[in-house]
Amino acid sequence: MELHGSYDDLYKIVSRLRAPDGCPWDRKQTLDSMKNFLLEESYETVTAIQDQDTPAVVEELGDVFLILAMMIKILEEEESATPADVFNEIGAKLIRRHPHVFGDEEIHDAEAVKARWDQIKETVEGREKKKGVHAVPPSLPPLERSYKIQKRAAKTGFDWEDHRGPLEKVREEIEEIEEELREHDGKRIEAEIGDLLFSVVNLARKLKIDPMAALHGTNEKFLRRFTRVEQEMSKAGEPMDQANLELMDQYWNQAKETESR
Repeated sequence: MELHGSYDDLYKIVSRLRAPDGCPWDRKQTLDSMKNFLLEESYETVTAIQDQDTPAVVEELGDVFLILAMMIKILEEEESATPADVFNEIGAKLIRRHPHVFGDEEIHDAEAVKARWDQIKETVEGREKKKGVHAVPPSLPPLERSYKIQKRAAKTGFDWEDHRGPLEKVREEIEEIEEELREHDGKRIEAEIGDLLFSVVNLARKLKIDPMAALHGTNEKFLRRFTRVEQEMSKAGEPMDQANLELMDQYWNQAKETESR
């Protein structure tokens, strides 16, 4: 498959958008503002993959490339880096970390490849290798980072024997939230909510449930039921507001019952 000028064409479009007479919205973007769009488009790509929707995957990958091209263009405008710098860096890194492909080494096992990759990062590139819980990237979404931190901590023996420990911890954290609510201390309430979420993730881990997948399923379930509530309220000619909470709750329960049949 040929890709004649694919990135070049995209880069020209982005350059036109960022030009003085280009798009006001695109021109005002910075690396800091674009990082949020990069995360958003990455999540949408993952969702399309989970849904096994190939056309959507293609579209979302295109959106990711757009964000990356925009960020590279911003770096170029700041005279911090060029597109060539970005591609040369990743190209050199891939060659350097695959001596069994681009060199004379022989490695035939995937785990051995990973071990050699890490060794090159540490010995050749001089990167300090973080271990245990400290190796979990801080850039991960908080829920996923919490899950990975707990898994690594468990490998050291710092773990509950079974799910009953974290389940009791969840109950304890709820009680502490109730206590802080009586004190009306906003910062303490936030801290206790964080402790509760951490404990729930721990409970999911002990039950061998992926908390990210579980939350994704619940989000989708909520959206299905809420859509049903919106539809029924529209049919009844009633507005979606707090005054109609009892009626909305009634439609919610109907949607819930319909799904359980």
